[in-house]
Amino acid sequence: MTEKRHRLLLAEDHKILREGLKALLSVAPDIEVIGEAEDGRMAIKYAEMYSPDLILMDLSMPKTGGLEAIREIKRTQPGIKILVLTVNDSEEYVQAALQAGADGYVLKDADRQELLSAIRHVLNGKRYLSPGISGRIIEGYLSSGNGVLKTKTAWDGLTHREREILKLIAEGYQNRNIADYLCVSLKTVEKHRANLMKKLNIHNAARLTAYALEKGLITR
Repeated sequence: MTEKRHRLLLAEDHKILREGLKALLSVAPDIEVIGEAEDGRMAIKYAEMYSPDLILMDLSMPKTGGLEAIREIKRTQPGIKILVLTVNDSEEYVQAALQAGADGYVLKDADRQELLSAIRHVLNGKRYLSPGISGRIIEGYLSSGNGVLKTKTAWDGLTHREREILKLIAEGYQNRNIADYLCVSLKTVEKHRANLMKKLNIHNAARLTAYALEKGLITR
């Protein structure tokens, strides 16, 4: 009897890393890479097109970041498992990913055995967190009892669109460029920009850029 192959989507903006992951996963008889996304927006699109069993998701990607992609995919297709694969091992990143709906979090310094173990854990309905991640993070996440962290921040109050606009502001786009890019009116962009600045209590582009960098929406 042929073993079932789980369908996996790679979401990683660096081509060389995608190729390396494909080569690594090709040796697993129970895993089939069915697509590659080079940014968060493409990951959302491909998740809808292909309905993979699992998405291996980087956090720092262009256009739409990994956290936003996780939220959107989990909102529309909650049955898809998402395993974060990233270099970011800080408590804030882990908490943000779990809050967004990630089913697991593995660091990029993991070896092949750990990565495959993480993928299979998540596919089997279990949560996976890399051993290198602080126990405090795990305890803080699980202590709420319902999979949601107790502490709510200004970041949690931003909508998907507000975070998308924050990312574009941080990338240097002006309001008119953002409106054209998102196919919305200038007035809509201005309203979202005003709302997110009010929620974050940040009122200039330089500080918004620093905040977006801190949250992993952009990279240096």
